[in-house]
This record gives sequence, C-alpha cells and structure tokens, in this order.
Amino acid sequence: MDEKHVLLRVPADPAFARSVRMSAAALAFTAGIESVEDVEDVKMIADEGFVYACATRPEFVEVGFSLGEGSVGMDFSLGEADPSDDSVELVRVLLSALCDEFSLSEDGSRLHLLRSTGDSDDE
Repeated sequence: MDEKHVLLRVPADPAFARSVRMSAAALAFTAGIESVEDVEDVKMIADEGFVYACATRPEFVEVGFSLGEGSVGMDFSLGEADPSDDSVELVRVLLSALCDEFSLSEDGSRLHLLRSTGDSDDE
C-alpha cells in the first residue's frame, strides 16, 4: 500500500472525541490493521492524543492520519497552552506505552503518534 493521508479537523471539545476515535478505527482497518486488539489500541491512542491536544486549548484540532501497510500515524495540532497538570502526565505515560513513536515537535505545535502492527512472520 502506498502511504495515504487523511486530514480531520474538529472543534477542540470532548464531545468530538468519539468522532476522532471512530475515524482512527476505520482508517486502521484501511491500513490493514485487522486484529481487534490492535484496532482497540489505535482507538485509544487517537482518544488520548485528542485529550492531550484539547488540553493545549486550541479552537480546533487537526488530526493528520498517515496510513501505511499495517501502520497508522497521527499528527495532532496543538494550541499554545502548556498541558502540565497531572492528568496530562498520565496521558503521556499511556501514549508512550501504546505507541511505537511518540514525540512533540520542537516548536510544540504538533504531537506525533505512530502505531504499527507486529506482523513479523518470525515464530
């Protein structure tokens, strides 16, 4: 599969978390991620990434999805507020554990997350 890109823009409001989560699940399937556990991980990553983005208080959150064979990358636009309270720290720990890649851009404007399936044939 050639890499595909999808952009979703939603208000930074918890009421839109389900839209982000369900879009991520559908796109994971499109990227060839088919196990229930892996799709659930992608949904949780999308949800927590959205929570993190909302904590930076932007008006809208743009989520750029990058789809490759067996992988989903998500780039969340961030606002200018520093999300430094304890609840956001828990989100960081969770994302670090679930993601194959977890990083913030140098200027603090984007959160990058990547989840790939372990589709290695080594047994």
